Amino acid sequence: MTSIDLNCDMGESFGAYTIGKDADILDYITSANIACGFHAGDPAVMRKTVRMALEKNIAVGAHPGLPDLAGFGRRNMQISAQEAYEMVVYQIGALAAFAKAEGGHIQHVKPHGALYNMAAKDKQLSEAIAEAVYRIDPEMILFGLAGSELVKAGKKAGLRTASEVFSDRTYQQDGSLTSRREAGAFIDNRETAVNQVIRMIKAGKVLSVQGQDVAIQADTICIHGDGKHALEFAALIHTALENEGITIENAGCFL
Repeated sequence: MTSIDLNCDMGESFGAYTIGKDADILDYITSANIACGFHAGDPAVMRKTVRMALEKNIAVGAHPGLPDLAGFGRRNMQISAQEAYEMVVYQIGALAAFAKAEGGHIQHVKPHGALYNMAAKDKQLSEAIAEAVYRIDPEMILFGLAGSELVKAGKKAGLRTASEVFSDRTYQQDGSLTSRREAGAFIDNRETAVNQVIRMIKAGKVLSVQGQDVAIQADTICIHGDGKHALEFAALIHTALENEGITIENAGCFL
């Protein structure tokens, strides 16, 4: 029987700003990627989100990003491999402390935004991130874009890896995501999003914007917690997966 993890980026509120519907989305997912304070989140939000996830038996993951609160971590920055390593260690450490204090632990690490996309193509950055994860805890799972340098680096480091696919994003012919700056980067149609997910899981293919199929490995599906249709997509995808006889469970159960 096919198994799939359903993850969501969350804990991205901070200070006076509320982003996403974390408490509601937790009812539909199996893994929570929790912001660690650099691109979003703050200590109070980190603690609250970890606690909510653990109460609902959702796997806790660190979601480290670039130090760019104003840009929500989605603007590229010129950083060295060493800086990437240090940023990731710092952020995982912060979330790990909250997880431990609440009686849990971190199962996985998924870089956020620009750091995620930069590492998908940059071998040195991806290896630095993988090394950071491995040195903290070699039992953690590294989430990365399916077919990316980050997944390759994780395997090379000796980590379990989860190849991630997206319900609400379109793909290029090389397997990369269409840039958020380009038209057609997002999928707003519910049926299109669900059909893309089911096809990626069952057929191992996704249709690129160029009109050609791209082979893809799907271990975990991402829901963007800050997306305007996030809660609706999470519920629809969860139901569709159940209807297709696909087991929904956190990545640690089958990787």
